[in-house]
Amino acid sequence: MSTQFGINQGLVEELYLRYLENPASVDESWRRFFDNGHNVSLPSPNGGGAYAEDTRDVSMPSIMVGPESTDYRGPERRRDGKSGRVYALVTAYRFRGHLLAHFNPLYDRPERPPELRLETYGFTEDDLGKSFPTIDIPGPDEQTLGEIIARMEETYCRTIGVEFRYIENTEERHWLQNLMEASHNRLSIDRDEQIQILTKLIDAENLEQFIHSSYAPGTKRFSLEGAESLIPLLDIMIERGAMCGIEEMVFGMAHRGRLNVLVNTLETSLREIFYAFEDADAERYLGRGDVKYHLGFSNDRITSIGKKVHLTMTFNPSHLEFVNPVVMGRVRAKQLRNEDADRSRVVPLLIHGDAAFVGQGVVAETLNLMNLEGYSTGGTIHVIVNNQIGFTTDVYDSRSTRYASDIMRMLNCPVFHVNGEDPEAVAQVAHLAIEYRQRFNKDVLIDLYCYRRHGHNEGDEPRFTQPLMYKVIDQKPTVREMYVKRLVEMGQIDADLATDIGERARQRLKQALDEVKQEGFSPVPATLGGVWQDYVGGSDESCPEVDTSVDKETLLRVSKTVNILPEHVTPHRKIKMLLQQRYKRLSEGTEFDWGAAEQLAYATLIDEGTPIRISGEDVGRGTFSHRHAIIIDQETGEPFTPFNLIHPRARYESVNSPLSEAGVLGYEFGFSLDYPEALVIWEAQFGDFLNAGQVIVDQFITSCEDKWMRLSGLCMFLPHGYEGQGPEHSSARLERFLQQAAEDNIQVCNLTTPAQLFHCLRRQVRRKWRKPLVILTPKSLLRAAFSADGPKPTSTLEDLTDGRFQRVIGDVEVEPSKARKVLCCSGKVYYDLARHRFEEGIDDVAIVRLEQLYPLNRELNETLAAYPDGTPLVWVQEEPWNMGSWFYINAHFSELLGGRLPLSVVSRPSSASPATGSKASHNLEQKMLVDAAFS
Repeated sequence: MSTQFGINQGLVEELYLRYLENPASVDESWRRFFDNGHNVSLPSPNGGGAYAEDTRDVSMPSIMVGPESTDYRGPERRRDGKSGRVYALVTAYRFRGHLLAHFNPLYDRPERPPELRLETYGFTEDDLGKSFPTIDIPGPDEQTLGEIIARMEETYCRTIGVEFRYIENTEERHWLQNLMEASHNRLSIDRDEQIQILTKLIDAENLEQFIHSSYAPGTKRFSLEGAESLIPLLDIMIERGAMCGIEEMVFGMAHRGRLNVLVNTLETSLREIFYAFEDADAERYLGRGDVKYHLGFSNDRITSIGKKVHLTMTFNPSHLEFVNPVVMGRVRAKQLRNEDADRSRVVPLLIHGDAAFVGQGVVAETLNLMNLEGYSTGGTIHVIVNNQIGFTTDVYDSRSTRYASDIMRMLNCPVFHVNGEDPEAVAQVAHLAIEYRQRFNKDVLIDLYCYRRHGHNEGDEPRFTQPLMYKVIDQKPTVREMYVKRLVEMGQIDADLATDIGERARQRLKQALDEVKQEGFSPVPATLGGVWQDYVGGSDESCPEVDTSVDKETLLRVSKTVNILPEHVTPHRKIKMLLQQRYKRLSEGTEFDWGAAEQLAYATLIDEGTPIRISGEDVGRGTFSHRHAIIIDQETGEPFTPFNLIHPRARYESVNSPLSEAGVLGYEFGFSLDYPEALVIWEAQFGDFLNAGQVIVDQFITSCEDKWMRLSGLCMFLPHGYEGQGPEHSSARLERFLQQAAEDNIQVCNLTTPAQLFHCLRRQVRRKWRKPLVILTPKSLLRAAFSADGPKPTSTLEDLTDGRFQRVIGDVEVEPSKARKVLCCSGKVYYDLARHRFEEGIDDVAIVRLEQLYPLNRELNETLAAYPDGTPLVWVQEEPWNMGSWFYINAHFSELLGGRLPLSVVSRPSSASPATGSKASHNLEQKMLVDAAFS
């Protein structure tokens, strides 16, 4: 029986080989274990290796010395057969060789650890000439100990350090091991390829030095100097990726080196870069735009073998790693659009800083998405540009781990630490990373050890805080200089060739700058081409409203499809009854609730060919058990999605997310950037929890058009309402959205009827105006008491067939001329007010509902025009005075209404916390609020 041992596999392999050589050399408990037929799947030296299919639990002897332990020196080991000890040494190199590797350009080679010393295994210098079986090492069946060690040190201890033995999958582990050891972890590279690497190094260095000499000292560019090997690394990845079937790569990175990557990898126009540095048109970007090292770009690049690879750099604010999930979402959307089912043609590539990668929690949130069916992109290629410093913070103050990359261990993915001063080692790991990702569809990471030649920016003095580090850096030649020297010494080039390449590069830079200075430059944003050519942004008034009604026959047909389940599906009896009642109420023409209207909005959109994606915590069922979009078969446990019976191609994708806000919200925003025709929704479990994703809202969602001229139609469902559930389950922090509302950048709605939700969602898709949509969704209103008298949150079939979305809903109960005051409100509090009015028989107070808080338009004026001048207008909100909508309302209503109706507010008192934690206190507060509104 072949058995897989997971993270201890390497040690068990060693014990098994010792057993095969001499059964008496292993502990008695292990001897009995192997005697009973438990063998170990060993790697083939020619690649591959048997993959252990039998993963049943087996009773193993305890492993007293783990694979990462340094305790290899027990006396029992020294008495073992020498072949077993050789294999133990080989295993130690595979596990711990990275500890001896010289991949840090700022320090000498590390001291040899005990587990890589001959004496640890009972060997001396005299044993180096003796031959031993190589077992699973590529090459001859026997080699001398010296040859074996030389191969191990070449493979694992040169300028590449590899962490891979913790990978649980035997096939992956053996594939990497054999590929690296067979080549001594060196790439076979010809002169033309060396010249291409050199050219990229020259381009990278020249750009930085040219900008430095052309503009005032301290001009920010966040230089790549010290890490120039990133440019040939990316170049090789694109070239090799094209050979491995990659057609598109989506990049995400922070500002360090971004300009260099834009110019020398994505081939952005030099004139556009220099135009940004000139910054001569002060009026062009008044109140908008972003700094040049945050901008995005896309371009087609033709590789050396004639293949086209589309490259996209995703825009990114200074919040460093928060672009990661955005890139992932974009890639997923592109894969879906391109029918890239095996996720091999569109690939994400994320470039990180060392301090940010280990320091920002969104990294872990994004990494966790790798193997999740609703979020996987088939593996991300990660590159850490490891400057070994975070602004002014040293490594020992910024992380608790040996490496910045150690969080990758959670994914069982390989990590390649590589010295950025060895461009050919960089080329080797580039090949390994691309091939691993394409073969196994998993994440992979390159930890590019380098340094930062200047401070955090060019105006910063790093020697204030890192004087010793910069003494070393100041003495260093550039990577280009080192590589030129190496190639000259090898006889591959002469120094004149390098000089010629550099001179041509400088002339290109000079010509582009001269053209900008002499002729000017007017950049033309290409943000609304391709899939966005049918959509618009800009002002709300520039795009007309659309008909969102649906005929009765279609509503009944799709309702029957999604509510009357096929016979082979066995739903929970309560869910079956709920769905049947939904269809029954619709077919009989009686009123229906929020869940039914939401279901009909999705069903009719899908019927018209619109794909829908909704993700978030518990979205399949819905936090409050109202949606039931995914039916779990009670007999098989299998999920069933009735919406996908409607249309052959337009799919409904409901994805229950991990417990993550920032990561998943960023992902869905990214998805919306590349799928404008879809309805893309992120739903918070409670609206309050959005605060964990606030960076995505502030830096991307509400500002993407103003900063980067990019549109998004992302919809956010944020359950909101004061119902006595405490300060963390009451408020979606509406005030934050309204504070950022400007230039028609978003839509903010707090709806009161199911029909309003139906029309609002259909309008979001049918209208060609693409702006993020925030909907404060209800909680208690989901449970409509159909038999109750008075106002209730229900709608009828006619509201869907003959209605439309109403930004403002006027009062039909009280004649305007009889109203002594007008209460204006939004969302759930309307029903508290309306029920009080109904129960108390009040007939002189009108209630107007503001369904869309932003953007406001003439509908508000038209609704309030019927009320006589001087009629008191009272804004009523459940939130405290310093929260909710009041500040926004107070700032805009007077101007909109010309002061015709005196404005005041009824709210909870100002508070540092959104709500009370006492249900009894809540009830009292709510009564006081309603009484004050009618007083």
